Amino acid sequence: MTRKSPGTPKKDAGQIAGSPDTSSGLPTQEQVMQALTDHPDMSSKRDLTRYFGIKGDDRAPFKKLLKELEGEGLIRRQRKSLKKTGALPPVTVLDVLPDSDPEELFAVPAKWDEAADGPRPKLRVAEDRKARVAPGPGDRILARIEQSGGAAGRYTARPMKILDKPRRAQIGIVRLDDDGARLLPVDRKNKEMRIPASDLGGAKNGDLVEIDVTTSGRLMIPRAKVTKVIGSPASEGAVSLIALHNLEIPYQFPASVLRAAEAAKPATLKGREDWRDMAFITIDPADAKDHDDAVMAVADDDSANQGGHVVYVAIADVAAYVTPGSDLDKEAYLRGNSVYFPDRVVPMLPERISNDLCSLREGENRPALAVRMVLDAEGHRKSHSFHRVMIRSVAKLSYNQAQAAVDGRPDDTTGPLLDGVLKPLWAAYGTMAKSRDKRGPLNLDLPERKIILDENGLVDRVHVPPRLEAHRLIEEMMIAANVCAAETLERQHSPLIYRTHDVPGEEKLAALRDFLGSLNLSFSRSDAVRPHHFNQVLSKAEGSAHAHQVSEMVLRSQAQAEYSKENFGHFGLNLDRYAHFTSPIRRYADLVVHRALISALKLGKDGLRFEDEAGLSAVAQHISSTERRAMIAERETVDRLIAQFLAGRIGARFHGKVSGVTRSGLFVKLDESGADGFVPASSLGSDYFRHVEEQQAMIGERTGERFRLGDKVEVRLLEAAPVAGALRFEILSDGERVAPPGSARGHRRLGRVGKAAHRSKKAKRR
Repeated sequence: MTRKSPGTPKKDAGQIAGSPDTSSGLPTQEQVMQALTDHPDMSSKRDLTRYFGIKGDDRAPFKKLLKELEGEGLIRRQRKSLKKTGALPPVTVLDVLPDSDPEELFAVPAKWDEAADGPRPKLRVAEDRKARVAPGPGDRILARIEQSGGAAGRYTARPMKILDKPRRAQIGIVRLDDDGARLLPVDRKNKEMRIPASDLGGAKNGDLVEIDVTTSGRLMIPRAKVTKVIGSPASEGAVSLIALHNLEIPYQFPASVLRAAEAAKPATLKGREDWRDMAFITIDPADAKDHDDAVMAVADDDSANQGGHVVYVAIADVAAYVTPGSDLDKEAYLRGNSVYFPDRVVPMLPERISNDLCSLREGENRPALAVRMVLDAEGHRKSHSFHRVMIRSVAKLSYNQAQAAVDGRPDDTTGPLLDGVLKPLWAAYGTMAKSRDKRGPLNLDLPERKIILDENGLVDRVHVPPRLEAHRLIEEMMIAANVCAAETLERQHSPLIYRTHDVPGEEKLAALRDFLGSLNLSFSRSDAVRPHHFNQVLSKAEGSAHAHQVSEMVLRSQAQAEYSKENFGHFGLNLDRYAHFTSPIRRYADLVVHRALISALKLGKDGLRFEDEAGLSAVAQHISSTERRAMIAERETVDRLIAQFLAGRIGARFHGKVSGVTRSGLFVKLDESGADGFVPASSLGSDYFRHVEEQQAMIGERTGERFRLGDKVEVRLLEAAPVAGALRFEILSDGERVAPPGSARGHRRLGRVGKAAHRSKKAKRR
């Protein structure tokens, strides 16, 4: 390249006015970066060439200079445009952070590529009381971007307009066929659509994709156009991927959050009591990867408390690593909780925190927030205190392992712990069980099914794990610790988030009374319904043919538990105050309670900040929402896995129970797998079946044939839709004969239509 000799600068006629003089050679890297900063609308190589007056032999080295800047990560190429990495356009779309203080809003770009642009910038939203646009937390806005402090300065956003948030993209599974491709919708309400070959967007058979819906022809037939290939559930062994995308659950940690987790250093003894010589143990499911609670109990040596015990519950000190306002904290708040699927866990915190630094691993020093409870011989709590400590768990046990040891079958691990550790724990639990029984919580113990997957991520079998005393021991000790947390914070006049469970509503109670009346069971009409009223009716139904029906209806009558800054008590546990404290690794609510305790008891400087207290109502509402979202995702994923499991058994017969009754038909839960499927009312027989709500039943108008909630039935599987998680059954059993709706007679002989329906079912059974 021939360099121009220095002399009097002379601008080329094609060079932009006001651009720097480069007649003596190529621009420097700094000049290029400054140009992109000063002129954000200048975005192509051609623009830069004109700006700097590059021509002739200088074009090739200038192109090389731009490639060097791109290689060093200082600029990025987006199609034909060049942009300064991390730069924002003068006008862009922003999402106001949902946890922002309404008096001081912050926002982030609605679209941002962290891999290319680095950490997502956080912008202060300028406050102008005269402005017509007044956004709030969670809003999406169009804003004018201002930068101060030079090229690397901070951004300020001036709102121009509040925008509607876009509707969630529709997703589905691509299925290639002889005519091209079709989309199997994930949502049961949507229908299949054709995908033109030109609109596949590189998707392969079985891929999970996002689509736009277009129409074609005079009939405006809807067609799908693939906009994004999410992945293949089959190749990833993750049916849960569908639920994650459908419900917009974050499952990949931003790079900034992972960096913060990796940079975290183990907590030290500074500011902590040393409890490492105490014999704490963890008792969890055999496949648990994180351990956030450890327990220990000893007989109380106080002569004034004969037969009493001292119980210790130590909980992982997540607050030591996840500090208010940090990247880890923001992501944990966004997720709200961990989500548990049969094929994966979507954790609230990165594994470096949840499975390593905070997990109370056997034989390793771990920070904890612990409660010491003194109980009398009847299990009543005499006193309690909280401590910030360092512990070292002496053993990691499974529920089965601990139970077997106490039942007389110790192994090499539990044998040495039996007399000094396990027996005192069980003795303390024995007194706590007495107190629990006197308190009288809702005694609704419905079995939980667990799905076991094979190596390919498909259902191998479904089983109901036994409910052991070891489960109840840990449960009761966690409940006691949660109560202590709520009581302590109330006593300290500290704000907190309660775990509340309200009294059942009048409508649900009326429906329950009507249903129980159809079974000749009575229920209290008191204005002050308590858990023992439900326990009485559950006890009356126990062992009868209607026991399952009664349990289902009692469960349905209950309010939904939630988080709240206001205290409504916990009806199901029959407790006046309750706060989640024992699982901060997987629940944000517990982390907030930990911080409140640290601040209230002056246990450190990483507690609840004064500025965070005002936002606790919004936090409670948000994490209640994420909890419900997780429950839906877990249920939908189980439905899809089971439907996939049964897809090869079309035509097979199953035994089950009626699990739901609606105007359109019956839901039946299979005994074998716990799968729920639908029986349309139109397929019940030749009779017309009417929904009788007070009986939770469908009853034939002519025959009086009745199918009621909880009835045992035999069904045949007609259809399985794994993507939608839907099953359709045909009922083979005869229903009980009762008086038809509107009839005054107790029983009615089968008419001609009823006999035809009866013969039809007999034929089906053959």
